[in-house]
Amino acid sequence: MPKKIRIRAGNVEAEALLNDSRTAQAIWDALPIEGSGSKWGEEIYFPIPVQAELEDGQEEVEVGTLGYWPPGSALCIFFGPTPVSQSDQPRAASPVTLVGEVSGDAKIFQEVSSGTKIIVEKAE
Repeated sequence: MPKKIRIRAGNVEAEALLNDSRTAQAIWDALPIEGSGSKWGEEIYFPIPVQAELEDGQEEVEVGTLGYWPPGSALCIFFGPTPVSQSDQPRAASPVTLVGEVSGDAKIFQEVSSGTKIIVEKAE
């Protein structure tokens, strides 16, 4: 069964699908989650109440990827290059577990600034 979530950050709202990783399941089980977002280049991340080990870690990811960053217990939304990117592709500060993907245009998260409250919940 697909795990569809809704992400709300200020005036921005997007749906996403979580994958079948153990970490994605732990995030699904913890929903709803609220946090204060931090922006790092074209990435938004915020701490979540999930502790998980790295699964098949990747540093370079696609636009729209949702990642879990173990060192900060954080959910990351990648929507463009970050300060460590070597191209137009997003690149994490260190390896992340891929946990899902934004449905539609992830670039809408460019409107979100640091400190914005982010809510992640199960979608209908």
